Order: sequence, then structure tokens, then C-alpha cells
Amino acid sequence: MIQRKRYALIGTGSRAGMFINAISSTYRDSAELVGLCDLSQTRMDWYNARLQNDAGLAALPTYHADDFDRMIADTKPDTVIVTTVDATHHRYIVRAMELGCDVISEKPMTTQIDSLRAIYDAIDRTGKSLRVTFNYRYAPAYTALRDLVIKGAVGRPLSVDFSWLLDTSHGADYFRRWHREKHNSGGLLVHKASHHFDLVNWWIGSYPQSVNALGSLLFYGRENAESRGEHYPYSRYTGEEAAKDDPFALSLTDKDAFRGLYLNAEAETGYLRDRNVFGEPITIEDTMAVSVRYRNGALLSYCLIAYSPWEGLRVAITGTKGRIELDVVENINHLLGDGQAHTSKGAFKETTLRVFPMFSSGHEVEIPASEGGHGGADPVMLEQIFSPNPPPDPYHRAATHIDGAASVLVGIAANESMRTERLIHVADLFTLPETSSRAEPITAS
Repeated sequence: MIQRKRYALIGTGSRAGMFINAISSTYRDSAELVGLCDLSQTRMDWYNARLQNDAGLAALPTYHADDFDRMIADTKPDTVIVTTVDATHHRYIVRAMELGCDVISEKPMTTQIDSLRAIYDAIDRTGKSLRVTFNYRYAPAYTALRDLVIKGAVGRPLSVDFSWLLDTSHGADYFRRWHREKHNSGGLLVHKASHHFDLVNWWIGSYPQSVNALGSLLFYGRENAESRGEHYPYSRYTGEEAAKDDPFALSLTDKDAFRGLYLNAEAETGYLRDRNVFGEPITIEDTMAVSVRYRNGALLSYCLIAYSPWEGLRVAITGTKGRIELDVVENINHLLGDGQAHTSKGAFKETTLRVFPMFSSGHEVEIPASEGGHGGADPVMLEQIFSPNPPPDPYHRAATHIDGAASVLVGIAANESMRTERLIHVADLFTLPETSSRAEPITAS
């Protein structure tokens, strides 16, 4: 009989749903959720009701965030799952390790250099492990690109051109939520782009060396709206008659998850999930351009826009032997309230992967169909995390604290570059290992 591994979770917003659902259903024979911890009793009660009504499980013990230590003492988890506001990840990662637990953390691992150092110090002191859930690594399209680079399709990577477009559903939602204040999220270059920087680090098997960045708030916010002759006098959307025809409006009465996790919890937390994207304060950027030099000599040109009419990415890797191009158009509903990215058919709406060898004609590469959140990535990642016998992973997609640091360091350095208007050398901020973590470096010429 398999002994179930014990998990406790801190931070019961919508993103926690992916982990809670997986442990309570697919992996309930090998994994056990033993406790929930949050600032809001209302949110924990909402998840407990789902566990009882949908999964037929007993309600879990719940603990206020101030009682995190008591939860660990009472429930004795093997691993703590951290899905709190980004700026507090380090607090619970460090304390969980000090109390004898391994940790799984949502990305980004952290948002500041001081907290990054605190995490590394805790790992050194305790010997505990940290896994960062970069689910994009597990999407078939991104894995296929990695496979082509490993097999030498481009030779040695020299240039990466990467544009990510967030549409006015997904992109706007960061400006309704806590993410819109940089002290909470580190801005989109840390919160969102850590996904993308991790992919580049992983694809080309190298770490960032120097970063230069520009960014501005050009579309969202009161000042930008008023400069276009638009006026939105309300601070939030729910219950505002004036907002009923606003295409950016989100009503927290429309879905059970919105009511249970946010609207009903406002009295406890003071958190408004539906703030006006053309209101104040907004301290993050919505338009960003970043240049990165990697240790292996490759150059990255990265662009992130948060108000596009369509959502997706365009990435090209060019090297000494050819070029790979990946175009992805996503058809995603990010507002279902369960913390997962859903597509109309379970996979990306449109994905094209092309290889152009040097001195010969190009060809398209077929990408396997897949089901599940984030283009089929979430089920694969969850199997690797929670299955007692996950299948071998030749791509080494499990991300460690080293991968977590390498990804956020690009965003942190980019924020510093925007602030100081100068090139930032990553080694001046934090020291990374010499070689890429758990992946074969790309050295083909």
C-alpha cells in the first residue's frame, strides 16, 4: 500500500484550486491535503465546501496566516504549497523549511533580491528542497521547441526574439487585481514574464548575464484614459450601474468562485478583486521591452504588451545552423475563477512550429494534441509533482530554486534598469551557478 504524502497549503485564492483539485481527485490515493492557511476564513470555507460536496472528503483544518507555525505543528505536512501574493512567497518558503518541510511554490519564486537571498540561505541551512511550478515548460509546443534545440536544429543559439501579447481579457485582469501595485507583484516583468524568461533560460541552456529594459504605463490607468477622452468615475465594477456597458467590467456576482473567494471575503481582507483598470493606483507597466545578454553569448529581445486585441506569442531562435519559429494564438478564458487557464478545445487555438535549416528549405513540425489547462501543460506537471511513479522526463522540466532565481533575476534586473536607465549586470545583484540547472547546455556549433 502506498503511503500518502502529506501537503499543507498557504494562500487559498483562485490559483490554489489547481493543487487542491489534483490532490483531492486524481492523486487522492498517493497524496493527502492536511491543512489550509489563509488571511480569510471565508475563502478556506469555500474550498472546504467544494471538498465535501464535490469530492466527498471531510473538511480540512483551517488556520489564519498568523497561525502558520501552528498549522505545521498540528498537521505535520511533508511539503507546503505556497500560493500567496507574490511578495510574500519567501516568507512562507523560508518558514516552512525552518519547520522541516519541503516546498512547492507558484511562480514567481519571489520578487526582490533580499528575499531571494533569504530563500537560498534557508535552503543552505535546512537542506530542504524548493520546486517552482513553471507549468509552461510542460506544454507540448514549448517542449517540442526545447527538443529541437537539444537536437541541434539551430546549432548554437545566437539570438532569441520573443514577443508575448496579453489580450484585453487576460492582460486587463492584472490591472483589476493586486498585481497592479508593484510592491505586491514585482510588476509584469517579474509576475508574468518570469514564465517567459524561464522558457528562454531552459530552451537555450544558459543564464542571463546583463539586462537593459524600457517600460511604461501607456494604456491602463486614469491618466491614459483621460488623454483619450475616456472617463470612468467608479473605483470598482461590481454593483456599479455606470459600469454595465464597460467592456473591461468584471462583476463578482457572476460566478460562484468570485463570490466565495473574493466578494464574500472583502470584509476580512479588504481586497477588491474588481478594481477599475482605468483607476488608481496603478504602479506597474503595461508596455515593456527588454534586452538580455546570456552567458553563452546569445542575445534576447523580449516584448510584453498587456492590451492586445488577441493573445499569444511569437518566438524565434536563430543559431549557427538555422532558425526555429513558434507562433501561438491562444483562445483563453481567464475569468472562470478556478485559477487555471482554459481554452475552447483544451489546447491552444492555433500553434505553428517551423524549422528553417541553413541552406535548405524549411518545414513545419507537428505538435501533439493535448488536453487540460495551459495548453495541456497542467496535467503533465501535476503528474510529475503528485504521482508516486511519474514517467521519466528527458527534458528535465522540474524547476528548482536555481531555475526560479534565474527567471526572476531577469525581471528584477529589468525593473532596476528601468528605474536607473542603465544596463544591469546580473552578477552585481545575485550570484547564480556556472551552468544551467538540470538541463543539458546547448553547445552545438
